[in-house]
Amino acid sequence: MSKIIACIDGSQAALAVCDAAAWAQQQLDTPLQLLHVLEKSDYPTESDMSGNIGLGTREHLLEELVELDNQRSRLMLEQGRFMLQEAQKQIETAGVPAEQIERLQRHDTLVDTLRENEADTRLLIMGRQGEAHTRAASAVGSHLENVTRTLHKPMLVALDGFSAPKSFMLAYDGSATANQALSQIAQSPLLKGTHCHLVMAGKRVERQREQLANAEKMLQGHGFDVTTVTLEQDEVRPALVEYIKHNGIDLLAMGAWGHSRIRQLLVGSMTNWMLHNSPVPLLLLR
Repeated sequence: MSKIIACIDGSQAALAVCDAAAWAQQQLDTPLQLLHVLEKSDYPTESDMSGNIGLGTREHLLEELVELDNQRSRLMLEQGRFMLQEAQKQIETAGVPAEQIERLQRHDTLVDTLRENEADTRLLIMGRQGEAHTRAASAVGSHLENVTRTLHKPMLVALDGFSAPKSFMLAYDGSATANQALSQIAQSPLLKGTHCHLVMAGKRVERQREQLANAEKMLQGHGFDVTTVTLEQDEVRPALVEYIKHNGIDLLAMGAWGHSRIRQLLVGSMTNWMLHNSPVPLLLLR
């Protein structure tokens, strides 16, 4: 059965993830799973210190160090269970029935856990900053980019202060990736009832006006109220961000990782740039 997966950790972003998860659950009417993953690399369940210099002859020290590691791991697991409980309370307060929420805790890697559940995932929600980047406004959590590249499911990147969007911008360039994102938005109830700004930016947008008109018709045919805009500017990324700020856009939707790794290396990646610089929550569509 398809579900929304919301990743919970100890960062401030977890509050935004909860608010985004409550909104998405009510829009999609889909079960919600709250996920906390204790990374194996950070908190190993077993430690082998027998090779440490000097410890081999001090067995009692070795035993104490192993026990300390085990205690720390148990405490982190307990803290994770508490965070999941508090997250569920917050989401229930937002109006999501308890029977629509489940909690899952794993001692694994985040990417492996999400890949294991990918077939049943309808939408993945993560915060932009993890526990190590809470104070850096434009920093991206250590796992976020890796997850966006690995999973081929829609992903909502929540920012602090998330609230239900009243408008969203679809960054559209006529590419296969953009058309796939367009189709997913048109057919999903996630953004229904939300005003769409369909925006194309770049130096040669005149050549793509027919594609833009067709995209507008598709959205309107699925009940969207659409404002269509072309921005003929050399610098596409800053132009899109400026449009978001100037027009009070609440959410940015775009196709993700639409080019080869070689082209991304040469000209940069729009997805990665927006992960760092978008002033609003980001809906990435694969």
